[in-house]
Amino acid sequence: MPHEPPADLAALSLADLAEAVAARRLPPVDAWAPAREGESHMRIAADGSWFHEGGRINRPAMVRAFSGLLTRDAAGRHWLMTPHERLSIEVEDAAFIATDMEVRHDEAGAPVIAFRLNTDDVVLAGPDHPLRVRGTAEVPAYYLAVRHGTEARLNRSTYGQLIDHALEVSDPEALAVESRGARFRLLPA
Repeated sequence: MPHEPPADLAALSLADLAEAVAARRLPPVDAWAPAREGESHMRIAADGSWFHEGGRINRPAMVRAFSGLLTRDAAGRHWLMTPHERLSIEVEDAAFIATDMEVRHDEAGAPVIAFRLNTDDVVLAGPDHPLRVRGTAEVPAYYLAVRHGTEARLNRSTYGQLIDHALEVSDPEALAVESRGARFRLLPA
């Protein structure tokens, strides 16, 4: 069955966003203990493009399928996991790119920040998916924890949306946002 991209984030309610998150059935890569290890000959470029043996992977469904098998270990190495083997994959910056964001409020009025990734996954920032900032005040880089140690880097327009939201809800000197009960400072340390 082909993947149908979800509607624009702006058109989705909080319930729709939660449903989009739940609908992404992922393999249990954290439960697998493959006996073999190898090289995938794959690379994820800093702009989120996927390559295999130097050629770009142009089929979004292939990228989406492979992305569900990604993990990152404690040493920062990325792997494509199967039940039988673990294949290294070169990742130039982050495994995913966050391409859009929306803020909704739960039943209690608390903010929930939803991000759409370049794989059409939807990730809700919060304790299990924290935001962090690297870089400098002049050139910040914002990242969102996705799954199994992997991260998404917020593209320029998405971090612009995040900063605009932060300026609406916090003091510019202590720039921060909240989502699902967690508070995230947006100024580089």
